[in-house]
Formats: sequence, structure tokens, C-alpha cells
Amino acid sequence: MKNLFILFLSIMINSSFAFAQSGLDVVTTNAGKISGSVSTGGDVHVFKGIPFAAPPVGDLRWKEPRPVAPWQGVKECTTFSASPMQPKPDEFGVYTREFLIPYQPISEDCLYLNVWTGAKSSAEKRAVLVYIYGGGFGSGGAAVPIYDGEAMAKKGIVFVVINYRVGIFGFFAHPELTKESGHKASGNYGLMDQLAALKWIKQNIAAFGGDPGNVTIAGQSAGSMSVNCLVASPLGKGLFQRAIAESGASFLNGPFGGTTLQAAEQSGVKAAQSLNANSIADLRKVPAADLVGKFAGRPIIDGYVLPVSIAQTFADNKENSVPLLTGWNEDDAFVGKLKNAEDYKKQITDQYKDKAAEFLKYYPAGTDAEAGRSQINISRDQTFGVQNYTWANVQSSKGKAKVYVYRFTRRLPATADFVKYGAFHTGEVAYAYDNLRFLNRPWEPVDQQLATTISGYWANFAKTGNPNGNGLPNWPAYDAGNKQVMILGEKPATEVLPDKAALDFMVGVVGGK
Repeated sequence: MKNLFILFLSIMINSSFAFAQSGLDVVTTNAGKISGSVSTGGDVHVFKGIPFAAPPVGDLRWKEPRPVAPWQGVKECTTFSASPMQPKPDEFGVYTREFLIPYQPISEDCLYLNVWTGAKSSAEKRAVLVYIYGGGFGSGGAAVPIYDGEAMAKKGIVFVVINYRVGIFGFFAHPELTKESGHKASGNYGLMDQLAALKWIKQNIAAFGGDPGNVTIAGQSAGSMSVNCLVASPLGKGLFQRAIAESGASFLNGPFGGTTLQAAEQSGVKAAQSLNANSIADLRKVPAADLVGKFAGRPIIDGYVLPVSIAQTFADNKENSVPLLTGWNEDDAFVGKLKNAEDYKKQITDQYKDKAAEFLKYYPAGTDAEAGRSQINISRDQTFGVQNYTWANVQSSKGKAKVYVYRFTRRLPATADFVKYGAFHTGEVAYAYDNLRFLNRPWEPVDQQLATTISGYWANFAKTGNPNGNGLPNWPAYDAGNKQVMILGEKPATEVLPDKAALDFMVGVVGGK
């Protein structure tokens, strides 16, 4: 009897231990097994630094990502990988440490991703959201604090943040590279990294309890422009089912409007000459640290990843037609010292000549203060507003996939000089992924509620393609005719886009009409 009792107790203890363990303590990927860590509350598994492609170093510098080499045993994935090669991440303006990558490590060996999942088994098929960071295609990384995925995982999302090459490592074109590529193209290595990560997710995310047939790509700034590129790329077909684009697209002319391969190659040749390199072989021998900051790259109309311009792709109905959630911020602007009203009006008159009167109608200068606000609005609209606005109008007019448009207006609480930045570029990210706890600001109760609301919209959209859900203000799909958008401020509500006339005018200015 005593032996039977001991046996029974042993079975109970082992059963309880097995119950406490999750089926995701060790996950099998197509390259090998990995282990991660568990959140403090024990309800989210976290896997950091999972390799999704071979290190793009040596002869693989400026090449399409290659598959990961398989490994034996269980790889421990509990710390972030190195961030991509880029300049030292120093604070600037309103961008404190919470918006930046860690100081170290930074390396060419950077093709890794991170996964947060609340699933208890691989059979759950949860919606997947893949976040692509911003940074002007010259900086950024997946280890930025406000990109943490635990809060979204608790909302039922398998949250993934990916690294991709930036700067000269991610967007460098050159005739030699074009010739050796096999695709008669070069330059879009950063976008190819994103595509490689999405292919990895399609093959492996089910093991984390995710649904490979329900993937949302999301990004902000250059990440949003990347989302725009992926939607336009034939190589993205079938890799995602929805898109979230926060402050960034490349429909019209502008700093990120789409460089041609020929122009990009010419820039690459000049960059090589400045580095005293006579060949790509020579350039591949240059230490990575010596290349940082030598070239400002961005997506290229290369004939492969992007066969034609994004606008042309949509005009030809060749985009990956998926539901879209997009918008921009009230103070999405980068301006230097603001001009007074007199100097501002002179600049507009000199620059826009016969359009100056109409320009000043929409961006007035009755006082110095009004002129200052107009300069912020111009920067916002020319850089971000008209791009996402055009995307929304084009998609709505097609009637094939719904689009939901927002304007983020909450002026982030701040002290000292930070107050002036208002609802600044990137300011919405911590709200969208319910990560205010990572950002050192004097938050108010309204901010916590707004973060709950916005992250709820984002999670619902990732799950169903519709942001609406219980307890959330109704958000109707955008229509190019009535232009109703969700104002994400202290009291979220739908209204007609307040400056639609100014945006229509600016579309003509930026688009060259």
C-alpha cells in the first residue's frame, strides 16, 4: 500500500510539473530547436534573437539573404541579437533612449527576429503581427524598448519584430552588384531581408501558436514605407493578409518617392570611388565600421523587388490587395527654426510663385504664431500626410479591400522643452502597442485609456481586418468620398478629415500637378 501511495504521489507531482510547463518551452523551427524565456507573469513566451537568414557578412555583404545553417541541440534565444550596422544611437530632439537601439551590440550579423506569444500550444493559430521599425532606412533595430511585444501577446497576438539591413548595407546599388545578382537588380537588400523574415514566419510561426495564413505587416515611418513597398512587391504575394502603415508611404514625389536603379547605381559608383574601392570585391573587404554613414540608401525601383513605381503598381492593379489601416500624426513634422510671418510669406511667394496665394490660403500666415503652425503643417503634409492620404484614397476608390484611416492628435505629456513637440513623429507607437510603461513621460489617466483603445484597434485589425470591437468607439471604413477618419486623441471619435482641402491641394503640389 505504501509503495502504491508513493507511486501515485510521483505520478501526481510529475503530472503537475508537466501541466505547469508549456508546449512552447522548446520550439522546433526549420533550422533547429530553440528555447526562450517566460514573462514575469508566466503567461507569455519570449524568444529573442532567432536567426531567420545567414549572417550577411564577407561575400554575402550586398547579397539576397541566404537560408540559416541548421544547428544541433537547442539554441537558447533569450537575448536580443545585434542591431544592424549604423551610427552610434545618440539621443536627439524628443527622441530619448526609449526610441533608440541599445548602444551595443551593433553588427553586420543582424538578421534575427523576436517573437512574443501567449499561446500554450502550437495548435492555437493566433493572428500574427510583424512589426517593421523606422529610422529613415539608415538606423533602427528590433531591440528598441517601445517595440516590446508582451502587451500585444496578452491580447491574443503573436507579435514579431524583425531586423533588416539599413544604410549602405541595406540599400546600396552598383553596376557590379546588378550584374552578379541573377535578377539584373541591386540595392533593395533591406527589403529582401523583410521578405526573408516573412518567408521564415510563413514556414515557422505555427510552431509558436501563430497562424501563417493570418499575418499583418505593420510599420512606422521607414517601416511604414517598407509596408508600402511590400504591398507593391510581387515577391510579397501570399506572405501577409493585412497591412498597418503609420506615417509613411511612397506614392508621390518626395525624399522617399522611389529612386530608379540607374540613379542608384550612379550614386553607388560615386560612393565606391570616395572609398577608393575599385571593385565590389574591394568594398566587401572594407571593415563594416568604416562604411557606416558613407551612403544614405533607400528603396529603389530595381525591376525585381519593385518592378515599377508604387503608384504605377497600384494603377496597374498589381499590388497585393489587403485590408489597410493607415494614418499620420498631428505634429508629424521635422522643421528647424520657424520663420516669422513676413519671412515665411516671402519664402512661399518665391518658391511657389503663381500658386503662392492658394498655398497661403491653406497654410496661412496672419500672425507669427499662425505662420509657425503652417510651417509645421507643411512639413507634416509634404513628408507624410499626402503619402498615406493618397494611399487611402487609391485603395478606397478601388473598392477591393477596406481601408481605415486615423489621425493621432494626442499631445504627449512632457516637461521642459519636450512640450513643444506635441503629437510628434513616432509618438503614437507606444500607444499602438500598449507600451507606455517603457516611455518615461508624466502620463495621465487619459493616456492609459488611449493606449488601451488604440492597441485594441490594432489587435482587432490584425485578427479580423476590422479594428472595431467591444467597448471601442465605432471606426467606419474610409471612403474617398466622405473622408471620415478616426481622430485618436483624448476622446477618440470619427469625423471628416479636418484639412482635406489642404491635403488635396498639397497632393497637387507634391505630385507636380
